[in-house]
Amino acid sequence: MLQTDDQPPEPRSARRRRGLRGLLYVLVAVLILVLLAAAGIVLLTNHLGDQVGRYPSVFAGIDPSARPAAKAGQTFLLVGTDSRSTAPTTGSDATAPDFVFGAQRSDVIMVATIADDGQSASVISIPRDSWVDIPGHGKNKVNAAFSFGGPPLMIATIEQLTRVRIDHFAVIDFAGFQQMTDAAGGIDVNVGTPTERDGVVVPAGPQHLNGAQALVYVRERKSLPGGDFDRVRREQNALRALVSQALSSGTLSSPTRAYDLVNSVTQHVGVDDSLTNTGLAELVFGLRDLRSSNIAFLTVPTTGTGMEGSQSVVYLDQQAGQDLWFAVNTDKVAQWADARPSARLSATPR
Repeated sequence: MLQTDDQPPEPRSARRRRGLRGLLYVLVAVLILVLLAAAGIVLLTNHLGDQVGRYPSVFAGIDPSARPAAKAGQTFLLVGTDSRSTAPTTGSDATAPDFVFGAQRSDVIMVATIADDGQSASVISIPRDSWVDIPGHGKNKVNAAFSFGGPPLMIATIEQLTRVRIDHFAVIDFAGFQQMTDAAGGIDVNVGTPTERDGVVVPAGPQHLNGAQALVYVRERKSLPGGDFDRVRREQNALRALVSQALSSGTLSSPTRAYDLVNSVTQHVGVDDSLTNTGLAELVFGLRDLRSSNIAFLTVPTTGTGMEGSQSVVYLDQQAGQDLWFAVNTDKVAQWADARPSARLSATPR
C-alpha cells in the first residue's frame, strides 16, 4: 500500500521485526523440508535394510579372549553355501531352510576387507578343501566348519587360521547368486575355458552372462585344468565383474542406480544381526570412492594337494599365508600383491 500524508511512517523497529518474522518463516519451512527429506531417507534405509535376512548370534560362543584384535576398516567373512535347492535359502526371498546342521558345507569362502577410508579393499579366497584345524573338531576341510557348527564355528575357524578379526558375516546360496546376477543385468567376464552344464552353454572369450550362465560358470571345476583352484578364480572373477559393473558405471554416486543395486543385493544376501540398517547404509555410502582397480583379488597361498584318509585336500603354505594375513592386518595387501604379481587374479581365469 502507498504511504499517504495522513499515515505516519512505519517505525524502523517494526519493519525489522516483520523482516525477522519473514526470515523465521522461511527457516521453519526449510527445516520442515529437511526433516521430511531425512525422514524419507530413514524410511528408505529401513525398507532396504529390512529386506536383508539376518543371522542371529553368529559371534555367540566364540571366546572373546581367543579372538584377534580389532583393526581399522571392516572385514567380512563371505560364504557361499552349496545348497542345491532351486529356492533361495538366503535373503528375504528365502523359502527353503537356510541352514541344516550336517546338510550344508560352505562352497565359497572369502575374507573381504575394506579400508577405513573406503578407497581400497581386498578379497582373499580360501579353497573349500583346505586342511585346517577346526576348534573342537580337530583337522578337517575348512568348509566342514559350517556343517559342524554353522556361522559361529566358521568364524572361529577362520579367525584362528588367519589371526584376522571378522567384523561381519554374509552368506548367499546358488539360487540367490543366480537371481542377483539377473537383477543386476548380468555380468561381463572373459571366459578362459568353455563350459556346458545342464544344457546351459558358456562359450570362451568375452561374454555377457545371465544368471543361469553365471551359475554354470562359477560351479564348474571338473573340466578345468586346475580343478577347484580354477573354480575359486572363477568365483572371484564373477564377484569382480559384479563389483566393477557397480563401481565403474557410477552406480553408488547415483541415488536411483544405488537404490536398484542395493535393493537387489538386500533381497538375496543374509548377514549377521549386528549389521544394522544404519550400518548397511553407512557401508554403501562409504564405498562411493572405491574403484575396482583398487580391489586386490587373491587366493591364500598353498603348497599343493594330497590325501587325508579318503579325502582329497588342499595344503596351505603356512609361512606365506602368515605373511599375507599380516599384510591384511597392517593394510599392506596391495604391496604384498605387487611383490607377487602372479598371485593376483588374472584378466582371463580358466
